[in-house]
Parts: sequence; C-alpha cells; structure tokens
Amino acid sequence: LKQVFNKDKTFRPKRKFEPGTQRFELYKQAQASLNSGVDLKAAVQLPRGEDQNDWVAVHVVDFFNRINLIYGTICEFCTEKTCPVMSGGPKYEYRWQDDVKYKKPTALPAPQYMNLLMDWIEVQINNEHLFPTNVGKCKKEVP
Repeated sequence: LKQVFNKDKTFRPKRKFEPGTQRFELYKQAQASLNSGVDLKAAVQLPRGEDQNDWVAVHVVDFFNRINLIYGTICEFCTEKTCPVMSGGPKYEYRWQDDVKYKKPTALPAPQYMNLLMDWIEVQINNEHLFPTNVGKCKKEVP
C-alpha cells in the first residue's frame, strides 16, 4: 500500500482557486450544484403538462451558454500556435464542414474550429423554425 499512496507520485494537493477570480466563482457554483443534494434524474425530467420540445430547447440553450462560458475561460490558452489541430486526443481529429465556405471536411486550428462551431450553434439556436421563442411552438421535426 505504501507504493499506492506514495505522496511523491500519486498524491497531489487539491488545487485552489484565487478568491475574487472568475475561476473561483465558477468553482463555487460547481461545488454548490454538486453539493446541493439535487437529484439530477429528477431535475431533467419533463415537468407534468409541459411540452417535451420546449423542455429540450431550454436545456439546449442552457447547455450552449454553459459551454460558451467554460470555453471563454480557456480560449486565451489555446492559440493557433499552441493548438494547431482540433482533436479529441491522439486518435481523433475533428474537421470542419459547413457546406458553405468549407464544402469538404477541413482540418483547422482548434480556436478557429471552436469559433465556427459556436457561431454555427448560435445560428441554430436563433432559428425560429428550430427554437421558436413562443412556448408550445417547437417543431417536432427539424426541416
């Protein structure tokens, strides 16, 4: 057991965030949601009498906003020089295709890929046919 718990190899002190920083505030929010005792399964269940498409739309927009916030905290560290490829580890490379400017899957630096992706998602979310702003008007099928 001494080898397993060797503090020089496996133990890492808990990372602390500087109070007053954006990361500290995000950390506090994450801890509050994790320690709130909320039943996540119950939290995502469709409320009685609500339209499933409206419920999904609300969560898609919320998820986009959260991802955008998280990306905003790391984007300054990922430049075209430091992140020349959009990848999911050594085995996966993501390529961009939008059938407008990029007609074929195209390798791009991670920041450029992410900017295009976030812009594309925002266009989808703002599309009234996909995400109507009037409750109860979500289409069941994407045109």
